[in-house]
Amino acid sequence: MRPIVFTREETADITAKLRVYFHDELETDLAALPAEMLLDFLSREIGPFFYNRGLYDAQAVVTAKVEDIAEAIYGLERG
Repeated sequence: MRPIVFTREETADITAKLRVYFHDELETDLAALPAEMLLDFLSREIGPFFYNRGLYDAQAVVTAKVEDIAEAIYGLERG
């Protein structure tokens, strides 16, 4: 699977959040380049798990809606 690719603006926003997190929670200063490298690693190695979870969740919503429609159609049948 291809890694998740972010725009320059998204990369800047995400790396800024990583740097704040590292500073506030881990009391470690994370420079811009290591933050981008961490983001690259996360998107490549962990991103697919989030992506797949999103697909599974979307599929569950679609399946539920299809079942609702099938029930509504069944309710319209004339016997």
